Amino acid sequence: MEINPADLSHPQVYKLMVGAIVPRPIAWVSTLNESGARNLAPFSFFSAVCPLPPTISVNTMVRGLDGAEKDTLRNIRATGEFVVNIVTETTLAAMNISSTEFQADVDEFVAANLTPAPSVAVKPPRVLESPIQFECKLNQIVTLSAEPGGGSLILGTVVHIHVDDSVLLENYKIDIHALHAVGRLAGADYVRVSDIFALERPAPQLK
Repeated sequence: MEINPADLSHPQVYKLMVGAIVPRPIAWVSTLNESGARNLAPFSFFSAVCPLPPTISVNTMVRGLDGAEKDTLRNIRATGEFVVNIVTETTLAAMNISSTEFQADVDEFVAANLTPAPSVAVKPPRVLESPIQFECKLNQIVTLSAEPGGGSLILGTVVHIHVDDSVLLENYKIDIHALHAVGRLAGADYVRVSDIFALERPAPQLK
């Protein structure tokens, strides 16, 4: 089948994208609003960008229920700070609770029975139960569309990293077998990092 996305509704395009672009890592983003109230929400449109400066991207979509911006986006725009916490098998259930579309005044740390830990370089707290946390300062926000189905690309500069000793190897490598990270598929489906194999890259051919 050949598909022109312009011929489909945005929910149909979304299903094709999230079903094909898999597995996706999950950014569990903690923020504060201007009054200091905590927010925690997961996003699977998330990736590393580059190590110099250390930059990660998180994409937030316009909320489907009411066409409003996500609280996470509003908070990052207002304060310029956020923390990305890595989701594991141990924290999966709590992450799922925090994905609920709560009212803005609900503290997801409380709702999901999680421990807010002080950050070093930013004000939003970290999820203590997460083994890796990236403290970030906002670099820029690129809004592609504010309409339902649209979204914003958030670029954050990593200013501090927390790594639990249990998942850290020599030379700053992460022990993927100890991390037990979880990835996002489509619908209600997730994936464990349990079938790992090595494939060496070919030698460079540039001169």
